[in-house]
Amino acid sequence: MIQANQVKKQYGTLEVLKGIDLVIAKGEIVSITGSSGAGKTTLLQILGSLDRATSGQVLIDQTDLNSLSDKALAQFRNKNIGFVFQFHHLLPEFTALENVCIPTFIAKTARKEAEKMALNLLDYMGLRDRIHHKPSELSGGEQQRVAIARALINKPKVIFADEPSGNLDAAKSEELHDLFFNLRAEFGQTYVIVTHNQILAQRADRQIVIRDGMIISPL
Repeated sequence: MIQANQVKKQYGTLEVLKGIDLVIAKGEIVSITGSSGAGKTTLLQILGSLDRATSGQVLIDQTDLNSLSDKALAQFRNKNIGFVFQFHHLLPEFTALENVCIPTFIAKTARKEAEKMALNLLDYMGLRDRIHHKPSELSGGEQQRVAIARALINKPKVIFADEPSGNLDAAKSEELHDLFFNLRAEFGQTYVIVTHNQILAQRADRQIVIRDGMIISPL
């Protein structure tokens, strides 16, 4: 599903990624760990098409991301990729339902159909009674589940998550980890998760460790 070939990234003279080779299978849950500054988030952003590599190649479902224009890349991202971040990036002026619908509106899905899909996802997340609440009226765990529903609504092939449990307590973190595995079983997506949480990292099908811009331990 995902293939990286000799991916390098430089910011000026700073070499953040030094030649990453990686293959992630369809339906696999992979964790990426390493110390701060090792290059984890940079790799996630390049794999997820939020940034471009200085050199090398990234393919998702056999599509070469380097071959796409910025506009085509944005369209590909909207259709095929979902993101979950530590900070949920929910729009404060919109309700949970409206926040989940946003990717479908970008994809020009009809509003009635978009809201139906969003309701089904929020119901699956146990948030049926919170659909008209704004982010400020939701707990941290509820906000994270809204963000996950938003990531899922366009039925993407891959979900990228960057420290998804970083702002949650131990109990809510465990619930979130269980949710990822349940979602994989239900919807079949591939998950790539950057995390400092060793419990989540070790539960993944495979744990990849990055040090100083290189993969040192593809377990």
